[in-house]
Amino acid sequence: MKAIQITVDERLLAQLDRDPEVRRSGRSAVFRRAIEAYLRHRRKSEIAAAYRRGYAKDPGLGPEWEGWSDEGVWPEE
Repeated sequence: MKAIQITVDERLLAQLDRDPEVRRSGRSAVFRRAIEAYLRHRRKSEIAAAYRRGYAKDPGLGPEWEGWSDEGVWPEE
């Protein structure tokens, strides 16, 4: 692991230090988990944005798929 230096507002740091998980695991472990969660969230947001961009151009599946929903009927039990 690589040690880094960050700047944190004193009020925020005091809140962090009062947290039981921080007391158990330490600041670094909590920061690592927060960074991982942030990166996962960013990646999901990027993927969702790519889907929106891709499907915004043509919201349908195209003329070759028209009427397919009439064929996809589940049988009665």
